[in-house]
Amino acid sequence: MVSHLKLSMATAFTPLAERMRPRTLATYVGQSHLLAPAKPLRRALEEGYLHSMLFWGPPGTGKTTLARLIAHYWQAEFLTLSAVLAGVKEIRAAVEVAQNNRQQFGKATVLFVDEVHRFNKAQQDAFLPHIEAGVLIFIGATTENPSFELNNALLSRVRTYVLRSLSPAELHQILQQALTDPEQGLGARSLKLSATALEQLVQMADGDARRALVWLELAADLAEATEQGWLISDETIHEVTSGSLRRFDKAGDLFYEQISALHKSIRGTDPDAALYWFCRMLDGGCDPLYIARRLVRMASEDIGNADPRGLQLALNAWDAYERLGSPEGELMLAQAVVYLACAPKSNASYRAFKQAMADAKQFGSLDVPLHLRNAPTKLMQALDYGRAYRYAHDETDAYAAGENYFPEPLKGRRYYQPVERGLELKIREKLAKLRGES
Repeated sequence: MVSHLKLSMATAFTPLAERMRPRTLATYVGQSHLLAPAKPLRRALEEGYLHSMLFWGPPGTGKTTLARLIAHYWQAEFLTLSAVLAGVKEIRAAVEVAQNNRQQFGKATVLFVDEVHRFNKAQQDAFLPHIEAGVLIFIGATTENPSFELNNALLSRVRTYVLRSLSPAELHQILQQALTDPEQGLGARSLKLSATALEQLVQMADGDARRALVWLELAADLAEATEQGWLISDETIHEVTSGSLRRFDKAGDLFYEQISALHKSIRGTDPDAALYWFCRMLDGGCDPLYIARRLVRMASEDIGNADPRGLQLALNAWDAYERLGSPEGELMLAQAVVYLACAPKSNASYRAFKQAMADAKQFGSLDVPLHLRNAPTKLMQALDYGRAYRYAHDETDAYAAGENYFPEPLKGRRYYQPVERGLELKIREKLAKLRGES
C-alpha cells in the first residue's frame, strides 16, 4: 500500500519547469532576435512557411518549448525523440506515424529530436529522404556546434537558428511568472523572497531558465512559515545554488569559445579582459593546469622574442600552481595572464616556424650542402665533406658574411622577420647590421 502510494505521488508530480512551459508565443520569453515582429522565425510561423530546422543554443534557452509552439501554430502532430535513447528503430516508427498522418488525415508532423548531435552518421542520414519528401518537418536541437557535429547532408536540408542565453531581465520575468501564477506556478502559496535573493537566483542560473525554475522549486519546498506568508530566505537560495558551476563543458563549444577569448585578449594587450576570461574559466570548473599549458603556448606564439621573460614567467606560474595547488596557485596564473597581456607582442617566431615547416614538407629531402657536413673519416674528407666551411667564431663579430646554410634550392630564404617591438627590435637591428642591410 505504501509503495503504491509513493508510485502514485511520483507519477502525479510535474516539475515547475514543465508546468511553466509557455503555451503561446505571447508567453514565450527570450529569443526576440528570432521571434519579434518581422523576424525570420516569427514570419515563418505567421505565414505558414513549413520547413525543417535546427535549434542551436545553450541549455535552458527554450529549444523544446519553441518546437512545441511551432507544431501548435502549424497544427501539426508533435513527436519527440531523444538521441541519447533512440536509434534507427525509433526513427522508423516516427516516420510511419508521420506517413500515416499525411496519407490518411492530410496532417503535418513535427519530429523534434533532442541532442541530435549524439546520433551517428547513419542515424542522421535516416532522416534525409523523409525530410526531402516532406513526410515530416524535422526540428533538431543541439548544444554543440552543428558545423562539427552534424553531417553536411543534414545541415543542407535544414535552416539553422541560433538561440541565445536568456538575459537577467528575461530570467527575472520567468521567475516572477512562476511566483505569481496561481494555477501552474507557485502563486497559490504566497511566497516571498527578497530582491537580493531573487538576484542571486538569476545570477547563478547563468542564462538557463530550466535551472532557475528547478532552484526556485527547491527553495519553495524549504520556505519558512511567517505571519506574512511563506518566506524564501537569502540563506535558502544560497543553499540550493551552492556548489553549482557556471555553464562550462570541457568538451564543448563554450570551452573553446572562452579559451579563444582569453587567448585573443592576451594577444590584444587587454589585461582586464584577459583576467575576466581567466576567472570565467576557473568559475566554470576548468582545470587550472589546462590554462597553464595554454599560457605557455601563448607566451611563445604571441610574445616570443619580443619579451622572452614571458615564456619563463608562464613556466614559473605553471610550476608554482603545481606546488601550491588551488586556490593559492591561481594567483600565480593570474600574474602570468596580466604579464603576458601587457608584454610587447611578436608572432615572428611562430610565423617563421610555420613557413619553415611548409618548405620542409614541400621540398622533401634536400641534400645537406657539402661544406656543412662533418668529415670524421678520410673517405668523407676525400668527398669534400666540410670543405670550405667557415668557422663563425673566427670571423668578425662571429659572423661569416655571405655564408649559405641552406640547401641550394632554398638559398636566401628568410623566415624570421623580427618586429620593431621589445627585444626583437634589437634583434632586428643586429641582423640588419650583420647582413649589411642597415
